[in-house]
Amino acid sequence: MVLLEMGMEIKDDSYREKTMAGITSFYNIANPHILTVILIILTSQCFTTLSSAAADNSALLKLISQNEDSLMGVKDLAFLLVTHDFDAVPKKDYVEVHIDDTVYKLAPNGQYPGLANETIASQ
Repeated sequence: MVLLEMGMEIKDDSYREKTMAGITSFYNIANPHILTVILIILTSQCFTTLSSAAADNSALLKLISQNEDSLMGVKDLAFLLVTHDFDAVPKKDYVEVHIDDTVYKLAPNGQYPGLANETIASQ
Protein backbone atom coordinates (compact mmCIF):
# COMPACT_ATOMS: atom_id res chain seq x y z
CA MET A 1 0.00 0.00 0.00
CA VAL A 2 1.39 3.41 -0.92
CA LEU A 3 0.74 6.36 1.42
CA LEU A 4 1.46 10.03 0.85
CA GLU A 5 2.55 11.91 3.94
CA MET A 6 4.18 15.32 3.71
CA GLY A 7 4.87 14.84 0.00
CA MET A 8 6.79 11.57 0.48
CA GLU A 9 5.87 8.12 -0.72
CA ILE A 10 5.86 5.51 2.02
CA LYS A 11 5.55 1.89 1.01
CA ASP A 12 4.83 0.29 4.38
CA ASP A 13 2.84 1.08 7.51
CA SER A 14 5.77 0.73 9.92
CA TYR A 15 6.68 4.43 9.58
CA ARG A 16 3.11 5.44 10.37
CA GLU A 17 3.03 3.15 13.42
CA LYS A 18 6.33 4.55 14.71
CA THR A 19 5.11 8.11 14.19
CA MET A 20 1.84 7.46 15.98
CA ALA A 21 3.69 5.73 18.83
CA GLY A 22 5.94 8.80 19.20
CA ILE A 23 2.94 11.15 19.28
CA THR A 24 1.17 8.97 21.81
CA SER A 25 4.21 8.83 24.09
CA PHE A 26 4.54 12.64 23.88
CA TYR A 27 0.96 13.09 25.02
CA ASN A 28 1.56 10.66 27.88
CA ILE A 29 4.44 12.86 29.04
CA ALA A 30 2.63 16.12 28.36
CA ASN A 31 -0.45 15.15 30.35
CA PRO A 32 -2.73 18.19 30.75
CA HIS A 33 -2.76 17.75 34.54
CA ILE A 34 1.04 17.81 34.69
CA LEU A 35 1.16 20.87 32.43
CA THR A 36 -1.40 22.60 34.66
CA VAL A 37 0.68 21.94 37.77
CA ILE A 38 3.84 23.21 36.05
CA LEU A 39 2.01 26.35 34.93
CA ILE A 40 0.74 27.01 38.47
CA ILE A 41 4.22 26.58 39.93
CA LEU A 42 5.79 28.92 37.37
CA THR A 43 3.07 31.51 37.91
CA SER A 44 3.48 31.41 41.69
CA GLN A 45 7.23 31.88 41.30
CA CYS A 46 6.60 35.07 39.35
CA PHE A 47 4.73 36.60 42.27
CA THR A 48 7.21 35.76 45.02
CA THR A 49 10.00 38.19 45.76
CA LEU A 50 13.50 37.25 44.69
CA SER A 51 15.00 38.01 48.06
CA SER A 52 12.53 36.39 50.43
CA ALA A 53 15.20 35.77 53.09
CA ALA A 54 16.13 39.45 53.11
CA ALA A 55 12.63 40.78 53.62
CA ASP A 56 13.55 42.94 56.60
CA ASN A 57 16.20 43.83 59.12
CA SER A 58 15.20 40.99 61.48
CA ALA A 59 16.46 38.34 59.03
CA LEU A 60 19.80 40.15 58.83
CA LEU A 61 20.09 40.48 62.61
CA LYS A 62 19.19 36.82 63.06
CA LEU A 63 21.86 35.71 60.59
CA ILE A 64 24.69 37.76 62.09
CA SER A 65 23.77 37.08 65.72
CA GLN A 66 23.25 33.30 65.49
CA ASN A 67 26.60 32.58 63.82
CA GLU A 68 30.15 33.17 65.01
CA ASP A 69 33.47 33.10 63.18
CA SER A 70 36.38 35.02 64.64
CA LEU A 71 38.38 34.68 61.41
CA MET A 72 35.68 36.08 59.11
CA GLY A 73 36.81 39.08 57.11
CA VAL A 74 34.92 41.62 55.02
CA LYS A 75 34.89 39.52 51.84
CA ASP A 76 33.81 36.38 53.71
CA LEU A 77 30.98 38.26 55.41
CA ALA A 78 29.81 39.74 52.09
CA PHE A 79 29.88 36.28 50.49
CA LEU A 80 27.83 34.80 53.34
CA LEU A 81 25.25 37.57 53.07
CA VAL A 82 24.95 37.25 49.30
CA THR A 83 24.40 33.49 49.59
CA HIS A 84 21.51 34.28 51.94
CA ASP A 85 19.90 36.60 49.33
CA PHE A 86 21.04 39.91 50.78
CA ASP A 87 22.25 42.74 48.56
CA ALA A 88 25.73 43.01 50.09
CA VAL A 89 28.83 44.83 48.79
CA PRO A 90 32.24 44.54 50.48
CA LYS A 91 33.99 47.86 51.17
CA LYS A 92 37.39 48.52 52.77
CA ASP A 93 36.53 47.90 56.45
CA TYR A 94 32.85 46.94 56.30
CA VAL A 95 30.05 45.43 54.19
CA GLU A 96 27.19 47.54 52.85
CA VAL A 97 23.82 45.81 52.89
CA HIS A 98 20.84 47.36 51.09
CA ILE A 99 17.38 46.40 52.34
CA ASP A 100 14.52 48.37 50.81
CA ASP A 101 15.66 52.02 51.06
CA THR A 102 18.00 51.51 54.02
CA VAL A 103 21.76 50.96 53.86
CA TYR A 104 23.35 49.03 56.73
CA LYS A 105 27.06 48.91 57.52
CA LEU A 106 28.32 45.64 58.95
CA ALA A 107 31.83 45.49 60.34
CA PRO A 108 33.25 42.04 61.22
CA ASN A 109 33.77 41.96 64.98
CA GLY A 110 36.41 39.24 65.41
CA GLN A 111 36.35 37.65 68.88
CA TYR A 112 33.08 39.24 70.02
CA PRO A 113 29.74 37.38 69.83
CA GLY A 114 28.04 37.34 66.44
CA LEU A 115 29.57 37.95 63.03
CA ALA A 116 29.44 41.72 62.80
CA ASN A 117 28.46 45.03 64.36
CA GLU A 118 25.55 46.65 62.57
CA THR A 119 25.00 50.36 62.06
CA ILE A 120 22.57 52.22 59.81
CA ALA A 121 24.43 54.22 57.16
CA SER A 122 21.38 55.91 55.57
CA GLN A 123 17.62 55.63 55.32
